[in-house]
Amino acid sequence: MLNLKSILIAASVGWATATAAFCADPLTEHQASMTTGARVPQPVGHYYFCKAYPSECGQTASVGKTASLTEVAWHVIKEVNANVNGKITQVTDLEYYGEPELWTYPKSAGDCEDFALMKKKELEARGFQEADLLVTVVKKPDGAGHAILTVRTSEGDFVLDNLDDRVKRWWQTPYRFEKRQSSLDSAQWVLIEQVEKDVPVAAVLN
Repeated sequence: MLNLKSILIAASVGWATATAAFCADPLTEHQASMTTGARVPQPVGHYYFCKAYPSECGQTASVGKTASLTEVAWHVIKEVNANVNGKITQVTDLEYYGEPELWTYPKSAGDCEDFALMKKKELEARGFQEADLLVTVVKKPDGAGHAILTVRTSEGDFVLDNLDDRVKRWWQTPYRFEKRQSSLDSAQWVLIEQVEKDVPVAAVLN
């Protein structure tokens, strides 16, 4: 199983050989990474998740700069996204647990935030640092709330989504980005500020 050490060793291959794996417009036309701002309220579901899993919420260990995105790392990210999407059935919390909002690790079925939490856990197990794996709240084009996982890399922010097996740059999605976990403290959340992007990005919370 690949871990961060092998990922970092593979960095010597260089980003030039990895770029062929991505479908992206020139980065000069877009912002590779989201801009975050002030602290905002933690989602209620995540608050209770932290109560249930206190060891997984709190100040993030300082482990240095964001790891290089190599071919090896890219393969792991895509593999985890597809595997979790394939083995977990999408259901609402109300349908599965009889509760309107419950964030937890899914066993066989779960809601969007459960997919994101599972992907975060699996990527951490594969050696990615917690500070680079951030559950993110967005709005879909129809206005419905949705949760995804943002993976911060040396080449920008990528999105792992239970509605799409393809891993995309954040600005390639149809979503309006609202807030995400802080990279410094996983129990705290920060605003995603409005930037020039192909779709509108929320500047404030509803």
